Amino acid sequence: MRTKSPVLVVAFGTTTDAMAMEQAGKRHGLQGRLIPIPRQLSAGCGLAWREPACNGQALRRMLEVERIDFDSLHSMEL
Repeated sequence: MRTKSPVLVVAFGTTTDAMAMEQAGKRHGLQGRLIPIPRQLSAGCGLAWREPACNGQALRRMLEVERIDFDSLHSMEL
């Protein structure tokens, strides 16, 4: 059985926003990746960015600097 770990999940309204996040995340050296939106959440495009919770400050700063549009940001264990 896989152990759950604390993560931040960024949900997007459009696939375009999710793709922009993927590119920006790589440029900024984030460790996360795009995932299907977890069942507990809902988002317009069905995609979300999953980032280890320990990188929360870097993630928030990158979203602000890059002006990435997102629907919501959630702290959860996945």
